[in-house]
Amino acid sequence: MKLYQQLIIFSLPVMLFYSCGVVRNSPKYQLANGYYKSKTFSSKNEKVYVDNEIDTIYVYNYNKAVKAVDTSLAKRIVFPKKIANSINNSKSFRQASFDVDFVTMPFKYRPTQRGFPQQFNTQLNGAVYLGFRNDVYQIKYKQNPLKKYDRQTTHYGFSFGLFTGIGGSAINPWVTNNVVGYEYDGVVWAKGVGAFIGINNFNIGLALGFDDLLDENKDFWIYQQKPWLGLAFGLNLN
Repeated sequence: MKLYQQLIIFSLPVMLFYSCGVVRNSPKYQLANGYYKSKTFSSKNEKVYVDNEIDTIYVYNYNKAVKAVDTSLAKRIVFPKKIANSINNSKSFRQASFDVDFVTMPFKYRPTQRGFPQQFNTQLNGAVYLGFRNDVYQIKYKQNPLKKYDRQTTHYGFSFGLFTGIGGSAINPWVTNNVVGYEYDGVVWAKGVGAFIGINNFNIGLALGFDDLLDENKDFWIYQQKPWLGLAFGLNLN
């Protein structure tokens, strides 16, 4: 195996360890401080600034004329953690961003190749995903058993982009036209496109990919650079 292939394989655990630490600190599914698009102050989606305090979320209008946040009380909407009376003040906030995820495709569907029947593979794999993402956060109030109203924030997001990574695949006589007379788990380089939907901290999507076997039997493998469809799960890195 070539040096660059070995580096790719051994760097994957490091990426996983790093991603777990980053995700705990800055999850995409939380309404964090920052700029968003919202209809809070008008009938059109306009730029606003969200500020999270201990028990209260403050939303400020962005003044285009002076290119600054308007901190006057007249241009501020307040969302306390609890309220006594029901009010119809459900608001949505949108944020577009560049997405960097760790993704895995635990299930791959491979169409028929060279007379070999369709396959459903479950080998271990992992990839880095880069794409464009649009997150939507909604603030609303729900009544509790004490007849008071608790603030709730729900989130969903959409993302579309590219992925690249490594994985495994069973290599045996059946998938090499009987050229390889033994069985082993080969290392493959996977790449392709994916689309994801996220609801709160759960991300799931579909992937269309292609695999390259990274050893001397790649020319005999019937799935070399052939398309597959996969169910994908994502873990946000940024």
